[in-house]
Amino acid sequence: MAATAAVFGWFVAAGDELDIAAVDIEGKITRSGGFEDDSADDIVAGIELADEQDAEGLLVRINSPGGPVGPSEDIRRAIDEFDGPTVAVAEDTCASGGYLIATACDHIVAREHSLVGSIGVIGSRPNASELADDLGVDYQRLTAGEYKDAGHPLKDPDNSDWSYLQGLIDNFYETFCRRVAEARAVPLEDVKATEARVFTGAEAQDLGFVDDLGTESDARAWLADQLTREEDDLEVSEYETPTEIGDLLSPTMAAQKLAYAFGAGIASRFSADQSISIEYRRK
Repeated sequence: MAATAAVFGWFVAAGDELDIAAVDIEGKITRSGGFEDDSADDIVAGIELADEQDAEGLLVRINSPGGPVGPSEDIRRAIDEFDGPTVAVAEDTCASGGYLIATACDHIVAREHSLVGSIGVIGSRPNASELADDLGVDYQRLTAGEYKDAGHPLKDPDNSDWSYLQGLIDNFYETFCRRVAEARAVPLEDVKATEARVFTGAEAQDLGFVDDLGTESDARAWLADQLTREEDDLEVSEYETPTEIGDLLSPTMAAQKLAYAFGAGIASRFSADQSISIEYRRK
């Protein structure tokens, strides 16, 4: 077996060039990852590393319902800045933030029955103001800036708060729709007319949101054609994140991931600074 070129990163035989770099976007898109979700920061690092190592093309496998705006945008931008042809493969689900990421690619391939689209934004907040009243908890407001506590779970929002928060959602939605319209050469009004619906791969192709129906082999064939190379001569290298390497090196990693899922992963939903969550995510 040939020696590999790195402890983690792109696994290629020592001395070989990096032909096609493949990254996986699996599960909900998050900043730091979790029990089953990939870290957006790791994905971005992988794409940037592939660019630094002069990968000729990028293959992006997507099976995701989306996630928060920031991490989704970071991955989209990294793909957009990659120097070479890029292709997305929509697997079971390529929705919302996952689809936003796909639009950064030069070409999108989906299965006939993949779920594609959900071009919309969702914002959510718990409202515990009535519960606080029942428990005799009094919310006392000390802020600098009228909207600093807009969306706080112990505050019953007034019309001004709702207008402000909806304005944020609308702003993100406009950006999302505009990015899709520009990337896919689809009229902006047609993008908005989808009303965040999800479509099968075949329907998405008819609407112009997908280029071809097929599988990863079709995506590889497209890359080979773009690079004027024989498909059989192209090596596809998988990016291994530091977390995945830890899985191999540490027999306790699975237990640590389980602890995250039932500990910090849940607790993070109730952090003091996260009074409202805004995401590109399929409901």
